[in-house]
Amino acid sequence: MTTKNQPLTDLEIASQAVMKPITEIADAAGIPADAIEQYGRYKAKIDPLKITAQGEDAKVVLVSAISPTPAGEGKSTVTVGLADALHQLNKKVMVALREPSLGPVMGVKGGATGGGYAQVVPMEDINLHFTGDLHAITTANNALAAFIDNHIHQGNALNIDPRRIIWKRVLDINDRALRKVVIGLGGPVQGMPREDGFDITVASEIMAVFCLATSIDDLRERLASIVIGYTFEREPVFVRDLQVEGALTLLLKDAFKPNLVQTLEGTPAIIHGGPFANIAHGCNSIMATQTARKLADIVVTEAGFGSDLGAEKFMNIKARKAGFKPSAVVIVATIRALKMHGGVAKTALVDENVEALLQGIANLEKHVETIRTFGVEPIIALNRFITDTEAELAAVLSWCQKKNVRIARTNVWEEGGKGGIALAEQVLAVLEDENTFSPLYEVTESIEEKVRSIVQKVYGGKDVQFTDQAKKQIAQIEKFGWDSLPICMAKTQYSLSDQPSLLGRPEGFTVTIREVIPKLGAGFLVCLTGDIMTMPGLPKTPAALRMNVDNGGHAVGLF
Repeated sequence: MTTKNQPLTDLEIASQAVMKPITEIADAAGIPADAIEQYGRYKAKIDPLKITAQGEDAKVVLVSAISPTPAGEGKSTVTVGLADALHQLNKKVMVALREPSLGPVMGVKGGATGGGYAQVVPMEDINLHFTGDLHAITTANNALAAFIDNHIHQGNALNIDPRRIIWKRVLDINDRALRKVVIGLGGPVQGMPREDGFDITVASEIMAVFCLATSIDDLRERLASIVIGYTFEREPVFVRDLQVEGALTLLLKDAFKPNLVQTLEGTPAIIHGGPFANIAHGCNSIMATQTARKLADIVVTEAGFGSDLGAEKFMNIKARKAGFKPSAVVIVATIRALKMHGGVAKTALVDENVEALLQGIANLEKHVETIRTFGVEPIIALNRFITDTEAELAAVLSWCQKKNVRIARTNVWEEGGKGGIALAEQVLAVLEDENTFSPLYEVTESIEEKVRSIVQKVYGGKDVQFTDQAKKQIAQIEKFGWDSLPICMAKTQYSLSDQPSLLGRPEGFTVTIREVIPKLGAGFLVCLTGDIMTMPGLPKTPAALRMNVDNGGHAVGLF
């Protein structure tokens, strides 16, 4: 989103920011000096063991969105802008976000630091290597892969079947050529040849474990519980059988501490962990959220993509495991995106089209219904674009009034926190009342029942069907007693269904589950739908083609 009066790019805005030393941000947030480990002047690690609650734990405000479109919704931007607006209203607030992955940064989606005048900084660092957390997760994942192959090479005392190893190597970049590979070629000295493959780092189970662990001891136990494959007798093999959970924990011990940065307006921000929401659970770490809750009165956080993905997993997985609830949920929408859901091509979005807007608003309506199904009352953040017309704005406001839905027009990209004051006031009003939040299903229900609840109550689908392979996997999961776990759906983000081309609010569809993969360390079962892949590919024209560095060592073209 740009205006004639503000042609600066996000990177240019961020580079002109006058940041406060991170020690000042920490002091203002009530973080003791001995709990801070500085990474330069503007980044730091927080030692959670040295943080004590200053009263009741903060209320959590979750920011979600409608089904994303190429028109852009600005969820991270609204998340940051809302926190800044609450800060302007003199509320003790922190924002908690996920760490960006280099896959989207170098690919097509972009970074995850917000935009315009609602950003977390230093934007350049955060979007690139930051404090090295994703590299540590990559290293731990690949160390485990090396330990597995070395165990087989050294005699295979655990009787691991090389054909049934399910642990993959990872890389934090989109690389379709690595989805399926053969390793160990070159003779006996090089190991045993076998088929393997790579996932992107943010799809690694270690990333999920990292984000759902509540302590170092819990992290170690979750790592030990990871299933890496099966024996020739088809019995599961765990990390604890290899006795390497201690080494993996050691590799992650520093990364496990949440990262402290700041917004352009000096609001404290914790950024930690970064699982994708379409192939993983899509939320920042429990450690980050819980640390922020001890330091603030309100924590503003986000979950990836629309409420059918990130928010659903936040409610059914993260909140359940962490033992808290969202006190308010914001759904970000734009008139441009609603028109796309109503059938308007991206090239025609500048033209007024109230009729298409009202057709596309059915997508927003489903997301509102989904949040209400969880027992939480949503607030719509209508993110303003310069191409929005008064007739289109009036149509959305009228619809919200008829449906008794709270809505606030936001312009945080251009105005920062000031442009989110109306939204902040709506959020504060909702926070005054207790809600009736509860997850959609009990973990003790059957796998089929849990998946069907998500498909019917969250996606609005008719039913679910399982492939023969998925049915065999479910039978095995039940045999080992792993079925009493939450479900993590791997589904396209573009549609409420499992078919990316079905925009708006499709009805009568059936979702097909092609595989069910146990992730015992993370503590959930991944259900793969459609053609969703755990290693994305780069687009024809990657964003990386626009990137460079100037003679002063500053990034160019990073957004």
